[in-house]
Amino acid sequence: MPEIATRTGLKVRKVSEKEFRIDPDSGRGMKVPVSIYANDSLIAKMVTDRTIDQAANVATLPGVRKHVVVLPDGHEGYGFPVGGVAATDVEDGVISPGGVGYDINCGVRLLRTSLTENDVRPRLKDLVNDLFKSIPSGVGSEGAVRLTKSELDELLVEGVGWAVRHGYGTSHDAEVCEESGTMKGADPGSVSDTARKRGAPQLGSLGSGNHFLELQKVDRIFDERAAKAMGIEKQGQLTVLVHCGSRGFGHQICTDYLRVSESALRKYNISLPDRELACVPNNSKEGESYRKAMFSALNFAWANRQMITHWTRKTFERFFGMSEDGLKMDLVYDVSHNIAKVERHRIDGEGTREVVVHRKGATRAFPSGMEQVPDKYRALGQPVIIPGSMGTASWILLGGKNSLDLSFGSTAHGAGRTMSRSAAKRSYTPEGVRGNLESKGIYLKALTKDGMVEETPEAYKDVDAVADVSDALGIATKVVRLVPIGVIKG
Repeated sequence: MPEIATRTGLKVRKVSEKEFRIDPDSGRGMKVPVSIYANDSLIAKMVTDRTIDQAANVATLPGVRKHVVVLPDGHEGYGFPVGGVAATDVEDGVISPGGVGYDINCGVRLLRTSLTENDVRPRLKDLVNDLFKSIPSGVGSEGAVRLTKSELDELLVEGVGWAVRHGYGTSHDAEVCEESGTMKGADPGSVSDTARKRGAPQLGSLGSGNHFLELQKVDRIFDERAAKAMGIEKQGQLTVLVHCGSRGFGHQICTDYLRVSESALRKYNISLPDRELACVPNNSKEGESYRKAMFSALNFAWANRQMITHWTRKTFERFFGMSEDGLKMDLVYDVSHNIAKVERHRIDGEGTREVVVHRKGATRAFPSGMEQVPDKYRALGQPVIIPGSMGTASWILLGGKNSLDLSFGSTAHGAGRTMSRSAAKRSYTPEGVRGNLESKGIYLKALTKDGMVEETPEAYKDVDAVADVSDALGIATKVVRLVPIGVIKG
């Protein structure tokens, strides 16, 4: 099979049309191989930056098991590549803040509605502008809720449950969130005052970067049975996609515990090829503290998306003069990216065992029959939502039977960047980006011109190709293709 070399000379071997491999290199300290799921076009981009080399570095971590996975949206990140998955042994392995990322539980949730594009199109700009006023967005943006210290602690423990208990949704919302929207084991006592001060005012806000709220229409249905179970029944049906995370709260937790982990490397005699991989033994005092703080950020992010969902519903009710029941704005599912948690997986020659699965820019994609999949979808498999970027499609997939063996039950989380934000600003203009979107019938409301240009669709990989790779491998299979008609960006 042909080989491709990375910038540092690593040899990437083509295994099949959709799979590439780096064999363990003892000279580099690699303990396991790297499996890359991509096509020829996607892999060609990965080898031009540090994506593959970063994955090879992850393969040197203490206690890493089976293989390190790079998904088709993989691109260079902090320490770990974004679009990367790695599992470390619960007893002998490590936990790494860089393997989760700064935006802990960045994730997406999809709402279906009873409306169609024809219902919305005549008033599209007014609706997007109304949503923009109702939902704060942008760097440092503040939400509409002010919490006391004790109220914030309750939210960090309860997640979506706190939001529902305070009237921001129903128990049906929690039932279709990963982990039911509440990660047990969170401890606000492991969170710094700095993280609290950054995060508390931002609850219920989108944030900046690649975060957004989109009005989308159903473009194509590939699996009618699964789509119907999700309440998606016809082309042109209107859906709402929310993409955001734990805001400054999660960012500060990552910052705090990267510092802790770097300081502890010598204490635990851990040698790394890249200090951005800073980690601590999973069962160490530092590892336990990070996990409790990270779980608090997971719960903050779930509650954040839940409150945005609530205000989105209220905006629709007011705008259309209809009840929530009439609008049928049901939550289809909420998926998490940037997360680490203990799961049982089959390890070559060892049967199943508990491992700490780090998903950085990756989505859980469990197949049918698994108890972690909500009752509503257990016979089908877990819904997977892969967002595009403004002018590009988004996808609903179903977790596939091959995901457990190939990717620790994971698939891609988005299109993945191919162009840095600074390069995008050099290559595109606000007028050009807006004109391109308008030519496709997409109305954009953005807080800043820079934010608009940085997120131009051309800065991202082909999300359809990412979905194709996942579907072809049986990691997650196609259900519905969605396309945007209205976008809110920070």
